[in-house]
Amino acid sequence: MVVSVVDQLYAKLRSAIIDNVLMPGARLSEAEVAMQHGISRQPVREAFIKLANENLLEIRPQRGTFVAKISLPDVMDARFVREAVEADIVRLLAMTPDPALIANLRAQLTAQETLIGGSARDFMEADEIFHRTLAEGADKGRAWHVVVEMKAQMDRVRFLSSMHFPVDRLIEQHRAIVDSLEAGEAAGAERAMRLHLQGILQDLPVIKQERPEYFL
Repeated sequence: MVVSVVDQLYAKLRSAIIDNVLMPGARLSEAEVAMQHGISRQPVREAFIKLANENLLEIRPQRGTFVAKISLPDVMDARFVREAVEADIVRLLAMTPDPALIANLRAQLTAQETLIGGSARDFMEADEIFHRTLAEGADKGRAWHVVVEMKAQMDRVRFLSSMHFPVDRLIEQHRAIVDSLEAGEAAGAERAMRLHLQGILQDLPVIKQERPEYFL
């Protein structure tokens, strides 16, 4: 599948914002971004609009375009929706455990362990694959797409969290989910997933205190 210039640029800028390579409040210039990527300003403008629709950029007429600060209400809403969706996903999976899915998830856990002490971006990508695998395993890929579309602000906090807090804690939470799935314990799988996704509630105040300039 051919990916358009707009989508390529959008994905690159989105990752840079979520990873805080482009810091909250930073000013972006259409002309400079176009020059850096060797493209015209039109695809840059379109990518900016897509990012603004996700509340990742703030386009201020006559003033410029800026990386949006992190919205706490958006983070809380995304966490609420994500927990509801993924708790149901693992409950469904635990009702009829799939040995092939369990084996896949176990292999992912082993791969995740090799990332301890590495980059936050590498673990974020592995974490994304883990959760997407659960959704697709329950035939809920479209529901996962809805979650992905609204969790950008949450991902910005999760990236900061993975830089500040031990990754092995998150891996053990993943393991608890897989253990419950394998045992066919629907209530246990749901409880483990909710605990995992509620971790941001404890991490967020610490991050906000350390980096208040990142938040609205």
